[in-house]
Amino acid sequence: MPGNVRKLRDEDINPCIEEGDASKKCLEANNYNKNMCNYYFLRYKMCRKFWNNVTVQRRRSGVKPEMPSAKERKEILEEYQEKPY
Repeated sequence: MPGNVRKLRDEDINPCIEEGDASKKCLEANNYNKNMCNYYFLRYKMCRKFWNNVTVQRRRSGVKPEMPSAKERKEILEEYQEKPY
């Protein structure tokens, strides 16, 4: 697997693997009709936006690493009753 693909599949780097996979699966199931998968695209977009905001807040606060690890992200999401996106 090429390095850039490996990064996209790494849970510590990409917090939205689940949402990305769901949108790809929807496209495959609906013969690549994008109109049928708007819900999944929106969830992916909201996921990226949420974690980008977390990264910005951590950067401003001087927290390293800027992107929380997979374990930390799970703890952050547990504070919410459900996913915020």
